[in-house]
Amino acid sequence: MELFTWLFMRYSGVLLLFLALGHLFIMHVFNSIHQIDYDFVVRRYMALFWRGYDLCMLWLAMIHGLNGMRILIDDYLKPPWQGRSVKVLYVTGGLFLLLGTWVIICFQPAAG
Repeated sequence: MELFTWLFMRYSGVLLLFLALGHLFIMHVFNSIHQIDYDFVVRRYMALFWRGYDLCMLWLAMIHGLNGMRILIDDYLKPPWQGRSVKVLYVTGGLFLLLGTWVIICFQPAAG
């Protein structure tokens, strides 16, 4: 399992680099910050591609970050705090991941 998590950290880090740079260029270089508002997000999320892009970035970043925190907890905490902290980390991270996924998938423009 440790080999899988080690490989995941390397591959997800490279993928996240490209996804984050793409996000940076699309949102902050090609578009002015004065253009980015709620209507911009609505137009962007009408295309399924952008929802998938954001969803992929969310999942990779959350799992990558949670795995990194797990490694730090393993390095610096001793039992029983180690196991408890990892459980709290996974529950909290899982809830944020589900919430973020729900927002991206179920986003509907507000009527108005």
